[in-house]
Order: sequence, then structure tokens, then C-alpha cells
Amino acid sequence: MPPVIHSVRDSSAVGRFPTVTLPFVEEVEVEKEEPAENDVNQESACLRWLRKACPCCYKRADDDDATETVVTGVDDPDKENEANGEKPTTEEGNLNALLLNVRSIDLMKSKTGANLLEHHTNLYQSDKFVIRRGQTFQMWITLSRPFDPNTDKLHLELKTGPLPAVSNGTHVIVPLVKDLEDGRWEAAVVQQDDRRLKLSVNSPPTAVVGRYQLTVETSCANGPATSRHDPANDIYMLFNPWCEDDSVFLDSEEERQEYVLNDVGRIYYGTDLQIGERTWDYGQFNNGILAACLFMLDRSRTPNSGWGDPVNVTRIISAMVNSPDDLGVLEGNWSGDYSQGTSPTVWSSSVEILKQYYESRGTPVRYGQCWVFAGVFTAVLRCLGIPARTVTNFSSAHDTDISLTTDIYLDEEMEPIEHLNADSIWNFHVWTDCWMSRPDLPPGNGGWQTVDATPQETSQGIFRCGPASLSAIRNGQVYLKHDCAFVFAEVNSDKIYWQKNKDGTFRQIYSEKNTVGRSISTKAVGSDERLDITHLYKHPEGSEEERIAVETACSYGSKAAAYSSPTAEDVSLEVMMQGDGPRMGENAELTIRLKNVSSEPRTVTLHSQLSVMYYTGVHKDTVKKDTVDEEILPNEVNELTWELQYDVYKNQLVDQAALMLTLSARVRETQQVLATQFGFRLRTPDLVIKPVGKAVVGQKMKVEISFTNPLPLVLKAVIFHLEGTGLLPGKKIPYADIGGHASVSFTEHFVPTLPGPRKLLASLDCRQLTQVHGVSDINVEDKSSAAS
Repeated sequence: MPPVIHSVRDSSAVGRFPTVTLPFVEEVEVEKEEPAENDVNQESACLRWLRKACPCCYKRADDDDATETVVTGVDDPDKENEANGEKPTTEEGNLNALLLNVRSIDLMKSKTGANLLEHHTNLYQSDKFVIRRGQTFQMWITLSRPFDPNTDKLHLELKTGPLPAVSNGTHVIVPLVKDLEDGRWEAAVVQQDDRRLKLSVNSPPTAVVGRYQLTVETSCANGPATSRHDPANDIYMLFNPWCEDDSVFLDSEEERQEYVLNDVGRIYYGTDLQIGERTWDYGQFNNGILAACLFMLDRSRTPNSGWGDPVNVTRIISAMVNSPDDLGVLEGNWSGDYSQGTSPTVWSSSVEILKQYYESRGTPVRYGQCWVFAGVFTAVLRCLGIPARTVTNFSSAHDTDISLTTDIYLDEEMEPIEHLNADSIWNFHVWTDCWMSRPDLPPGNGGWQTVDATPQETSQGIFRCGPASLSAIRNGQVYLKHDCAFVFAEVNSDKIYWQKNKDGTFRQIYSEKNTVGRSISTKAVGSDERLDITHLYKHPEGSEEERIAVETACSYGSKAAAYSSPTAEDVSLEVMMQGDGPRMGENAELTIRLKNVSSEPRTVTLHSQLSVMYYTGVHKDTVKKDTVDEEILPNEVNELTWELQYDVYKNQLVDQAALMLTLSARVRETQQVLATQFGFRLRTPDLVIKPVGKAVVGQKMKVEISFTNPLPLVLKAVIFHLEGTGLLPGKKIPYADIGGHASVSFTEHFVPTLPGPRKLLASLDCRQLTQVHGVSDINVEDKSSAAS
């Protein structure tokens, strides 16, 4: 690599290295004698003086031994003249010959080499040099002459961010030492081969993550020289879950493989009793994704000096994945109208979203909902080296008044007062857990932390959430940062029912203690199975530990006095559903069970109201209401069949086909109040993907995709979406209308680019039907394996 030579007349370089052997040059401006035109024998005064001082080294140009000329770098003022066709003067060439110059730098970027394999970064599909902090790497430096440790000096300089500074770790000077020590920036010579030096370079486990510009500075008796910055030698530094001293260290190799290196996962949706699942392509190693993630951090305009702290970085990313405050990656949309962008149910990968954001130089991508925000968030964290998993919470509460309770307001007739019911319970909500130590919190609060990019509520004035310690949430320690109170309410708040009195006041009439935070789910390590992690978020429902946690949390809420102690009850109300529940296009049927455990008969007045809901718990419309009186004999159980006809709901459904049955009842003899809400969805069919023939890298293959319309009506303007890392990039396939109950099938061709087990993802989107998707496992053979 051509070096940059500091001019000896540049006073800014004075004092950094030992004085050169020509001290007069720094003090006296030696004038050049302009040679006469076409006079090749004309020489500068400086060169004539040098020839007199050392005739053996400074011969005339026509002598047998030619003097080597060193080309200076672009950062040198004289480089611009050379670039314009002007050659460096003979004087500069001779001065350069005195210096120790860097000819080239080799970072040993091979995917099969020790650097990337040992740093677990060989999967990144780019020619960038990607490494992890807190670990050594090797590099070769070729110099203009052999390095003499007795008289020569050498060090590396790394700079990151717009204003690098030594004081905050964004301008790093890496000294050359004899023996490396852990926990600091250092380099040591491990091999010397004539003019080539092999260095082992160490970084601390607290280093700032991001892109560093690398230069090499040398010094000898004749002065300093600096190599030119070459973008090809930029160093991309990541967090390191394999390093015990890194705050994101994860001690299980199986979990590191899953939560850092796995680029495909599962995201769960639906309801507690009807859990659906879809495959999601995180694609954190795809070409361009790391650049997009660093672009996000740059767009946040936060100081680079804070990018070494995972607490700070996850908080930045939480804000940047959504768009309201800072034109982040995704624009949320829950309206049902996605004509100006892509429907959230169509996305099945983070890759296309991040690339679109990066290539548009920061225009938010339309549109996202919670699982899309979470899928992108998980991809970014894994790309940067922070262990992460996507988590779904069913019956997820959204507390709007910091009461840490979910409040339902009813009028005198026991019907919901919609304009007061600001709190909501989403059928499901998806966020991300990330793994890190929490030195900013009391001991015991490290490990999994909840972070959320869906813009629900602001945190310190910005739409972001977390990292909130799962340990703190589990124990009701909602006073700990960041946003533990909000997450606690999502997973473990009591649902309190309030009834309006005749004088306009409200009284607490009932509370449900086990309806919020159900079947909290994530993908299992090493398999596609669902893993229930509810126990990490809260103690078993109804246990003494769980009640203590709730009371502890509520004491910090805005309605601390609203907490009610349990009261005696002899009639219970329960809603049940058979099997996997009703299917889209069919009648829906549920069972309502009333149980009387007393020795006397009870008469119950039961109110039911069915609403179409957005999956977020936001009410869209009421489609059915009923009131019945039911008499229950002593120690008897009555089961009532509740049915919803397809014709009643067919024109009312929104994206997630979500329905909410609200039941409230009063026992006439005892005035006991019963209330519950039951959310369910209408199941949609899957796309069936069938590979045809063998899958080989570089060879065309095909798949057959089939689908049956579950509805009696025509699906109009159907669009299929296909993609899969190593198989094909995101592709939208417009399709003709699909008739009622009709089955369709089509074939798609593509050429796999990467070997190994791959997943092909497909989804269907149209106005009449959403949340239809499918996945196929495809094992791609390498060319060499297929040939043998």
C-alpha cells in the first residue's frame, strides 16, 4: 500500500517521533531552484547539498544506481499534484527513501482463515473484515525495508465516528509491545519475514463497536510516515458473546449458535388457545445488512463513544427501528389500508426491509406491525453480536395510565364504556429479548432483557422500550430502569372491572388475576419447536410469590389503592373452545361454562358482546350482543353453546381475523359479579411449498406452490411473496383472482446460491384474506458434492 509521508515542513508532526537527522530542515525553509525548461541536468540546491554530504547515497540521475521514489498517499497535499499527472520531485523521492514506509496491509480476510473462523464472523457475506471485540486477530504489514526493533517504531491507529478522540475511545492508538495482555489495545510482532511483519492485535472487551479506519504509523531516525487510509482495510468491530469479559457473554455454545448465528427463526401469533407460527428470515449475514445496521446507528446521531455499551446500543436501536421520532426503519400502520406500501402480513424477512431502508438513505419502509418491528430488531441485534430472540406474549396488556392494572369500565347496565376503556389487551404482542449483564442495576438483574421497537408509549420522550430486566419484572421491581413498569403490566397486570354509579362515580366490582400474560413463547434452541418462557417473566399464577410481585408493582402505580383483596365466590364463569378453534369461512362455536359450588340454586343474568378487534386489542366494531338468564342448581355445571354465523362476521374482519367475546354476569341471589373476555381468531390455511428435484448451488430448480381459498367469495388482486436466504431474494408474484373455495397451484424457478439447509418462505396477500404463509425446508448441495 502506498504510504502517506508527512512533510518535514509540516510543524504538526513535530514532537511525535525522535528528531530526524536533518534538523535544519524543520527550522530553515530551503528554497528550490526552478530548473530551466528542458534542462535535465538542472538540480535543486537541497539535492546538491545532500550529494556533497553523502555522495555514495545521492548519485546523479544518470548514474547506474537509480533512487527509489515512494508514492505518497491521497492525504498528502502533494498527492493531488501526482494524481493530476505531476510526478513527485526528485527531492521528495530521496527523502522518502530515508523513511520506513508501509507498502501494503493484509488483514487475512479469508472465510476459511483463522481470523474469521475464530471470531465466528465467516458467515458474513461480504469482503469486509468483521471481527469481535475482546479477542486477538492477525495481520501482515509489508514495509519498504526490514523492520529493526532497535531503531524503528511502529503503531496502529484506528478511528471511528465523525470526530474521533482518544479521550472517548473513538481514536485508538495501538502500541507495539513485546507481550500482549488481555483487556487492552495492543499489538505484538509474532513473525518477521524480511520486509514483512505479522502482527497479533488485541482489543479490549469494552471497545466501541462500529467501523474503524485503519492506518499504520512508522518512525525511524529519519522521521515519521503514515500509510494511506484504504477503505478495503476498514475494520468492523462487533460485540462478542464468546468473550467472558464482554457484557454480552453467553456461556452456552448451543445458545450462541441459536441466538447469534441462526439467521432463521419462528414468530408466534394468534391467541393463547390458538397459537399460530410463521418462519422469519433474519438474514443478519446477508450482504449489505451489516452496513444497514451501522447506517441505523449513524442515523441516530448518538455519540459513537456510547456504542460500546449494549444497554445504550439496544436503546438506540429500539428507537431507530420505528419511525415517529427519528425517521427510523419502519413506519407502523394498524389501519387496514396499506395501499401506499406493503401489508405487514406480507413480510417474512428482515433483509428486504433493512436493504430498502439503507438503499433509500433513510426513508422509513411502509409498513410494520409488532412482529415486523420485532423481527427487524432481532436481526439487527444478532448482526451486531448481541444475543437476541423474538418473543410473543399472548393476552398482552397495554397500560396507558401507569396504574399497572388493566382497567375495564362498565355502565350501569354492565356494558363497556368504550371511550373510557383506553387500556387494552392485545391478542398477542411481539418483542425481542436480548442477553447482557446489567452493571447499572442491582446484582441479579443481568441475563435476558426485554426490548421493544413497536411505538406504543414513549420512554424519556422517545418511542422506545427497554432493556427491562426479566428478573426485575418477575419480582415486581418496576422502579428499576428501563421501562420495567410498562413490561410488567404487559405480562402480569390484574384486569380490574369498574362500574359506573348513578352519581357518576365508579366502584371496583371485580378483578381477574390470571388473564394477562399467557403462553409467552419463543423458538426453542436448536429446533423449530415452541418454547414457553412464561416462568421467566412471572411466578406461577396465583402463587404467593406471584401475588407479592403484583402487590409490590402496584404499590408504585397510579392506582395503588385500587388493589382489592380476594372475596368469597360460589359461581364461576369459563369460556372453552374445542380443538384448534374455528376456521375462516366457517361458523364459529364456543362453550360457556357456569359452575355453582354452593348448596343453593343460583340465577345468573349473562351479558355477551362480540367485537371485531385489531390484534392490538383496539375495538373496531360490535357484531353481536345477547342477554340470557340461566338457573344453576346446587353443585351443578351448566354448559351453554355460543355460535357465530359466517354471514355475521364475513364483512367485518380486519388483518388478524381477531374476535373478542366479552361476558359479564350478576348472580341475582348474592349480587356476585362475574366477568371475563375471551379472544380467539379464525384460522387461515397454509401455503403448501413442494420442492421438485435436487437443489444444487448454481443450478436452476423449481418449487410448486399450492393454496386453497377457504372463503366462498373471490380473492381479488392476490400477490404471492417468496424469499429465502441462499435461495432467492424477495420476489413479489402478482396472481389472478382466486375463486371461492378454489384451489390453485403454480411453479416458480430459482437458482440457489448457498449450500446447506435453507428455508424457502412464502406468503399470500390480498384485501379479503391475510396471514397466509408457508415454509419449506430445502437442503442445498454444493456443486462438488452433487458432482460426486
